[in-house]
Amino acid sequence: MPDTLSKNSKIAVLCGGMSTEREVSLRSGKNCYEALKRLGYVNAQLVVVDNNIAQILKGYDFAYNALHGKYGEDGCIQGLLEIMKIPYTGCGVMSSAICMNKEFTKRTLKTFDIPLINSVFIKKDEDVIYAVSKLNYPLMVKPVCEGSSFGMHKVTTEAELIDAVEDARKYNPDVLIEEYREGISATVGVLEKDGKIFATEILEFRPKNEWYDYEAKYTKGMTEFILPAQISDELTQKVKEITIRAFEACGCSGVARVDFLISDGVPYVLEVNTSPGMTDTSDLPAQAAAGGIGFDELVELILKSAGLNK
Repeated sequence: MPDTLSKNSKIAVLCGGMSTEREVSLRSGKNCYEALKRLGYVNAQLVVVDNNIAQILKGYDFAYNALHGKYGEDGCIQGLLEIMKIPYTGCGVMSSAICMNKEFTKRTLKTFDIPLINSVFIKKDEDVIYAVSKLNYPLMVKPVCEGSSFGMHKVTTEAELIDAVEDARKYNPDVLIEEYREGISATVGVLEKDGKIFATEILEFRPKNEWYDYEAKYTKGMTEFILPAQISDELTQKVKEITIRAFEACGCSGVARVDFLISDGVPYVLEVNTSPGMTDTSDLPAQAAAGGIGFDELVELILKSAGLNK
């Protein structure tokens, strides 16, 4: 298997998968595959992932990971690719596993003094009302390991909280509950080029729904995007600095996206996404474009990260 990437390398663009984010991943994969073809990677192939993926991957030189969610973003596919000695894009096994779990992400970031919103982690069968007794309503209820806002709810009463936790547990038995704060919702991409890590422009988003839910994320016209974010130069620099610190703290490589809630001038990190969407409405392509990086260039930049996760 060749160690050097070339236009003749056999590249598997991994998409689909077996998570709740399958449809989003199919869209991301298609876009990345088409970009690679335009770039002249003649042996790039779109590979829809299922439980036979180990057999399908035999013979490929590189893997471009466009999977989202469980099995594709949590270290599972990364571990398989490591065993098969196929260089792959994006983050490695450890960082993927950490960042897929919102609780372990927060534990990791806390050790690096990165600003975090007050929260509690609730295990299966734990007393929910007692667990949140030191938090202030309203609250955000989130499945610990889920993306695209599946299973997320804003609650203002104990009754709503119990219902929300029950729904969140349909996705994961463990749940993260955070205090809800008013502020600026923002996200920042992180990329690597020539061995240097850099943050993209900051994207501020103003959803038409109460918060940035699945509909707001993937339906055109449901969110107003401000790029770059309408914040001061000083705050912009602070957010980008925290972005790179979070990326490094979690052991990320190649590409990631860090989500923020900026409240009272404090940039609170919400989560680190190790496989950002690449759909027509996704954040990372827009952030890259604002910095002069077109979609095809972005795809190739991510492709060249294959192997950095060792």
